[in-house]
Amino acid sequence: MAARKHQRAYVETPLGTLAIDGSERGLTQIDLLPVGKTVPVSAPEPASVVAKAARQLEEYFNGRRREFDLPLDYETGGFERQVLSALARVPYGKTVSYGELAGMAGSPRAARAVGNIMRQNPLMIVIPCHRVIGADGSLRGYGGLGSGLSAKRMLLELEGASV
Repeated sequence: MAARKHQRAYVETPLGTLAIDGSERGLTQIDLLPVGKTVPVSAPEPASVVAKAARQLEEYFNGRRREFDLPLDYETGGFERQVLSALARVPYGKTVSYGELAGMAGSPRAARAVGNIMRQNPLMIVIPCHRVIGADGSLRGYGGLGSGLSAKRMLLELEGASV
């Protein structure tokens, strides 16, 4: 099996600099870089998935995009894949509880497992883990983008969700 070609792009957002990784098959990872970390000046190939993701993320943060249209290439299976697939269907500006998302993934009593999966979401924002809230409507755990609940609140407010 041939090794996948790795691609990387960066995008400045209100949260900080996002590093976007991809392969020839699709988007593999989105990470928030530590404050002050310098990034290379080179740009990815304009037609690459990471360049397309950078453009779509800029549009999202500028309020011009509600859905992402990107091929995804993340490695997971079973219940984790079901949860991430269900999460990808939660509409812009809407929220679901961990229990509701567990039900959407076919295991209504697996809210705690859903929380663990959210912590390991490789494609934050594109697979919108910020749209998952507590059963009581409160904001709960959001470690994915470093600034925790303030980042989650900012993303939900950007989408016009009531928080």
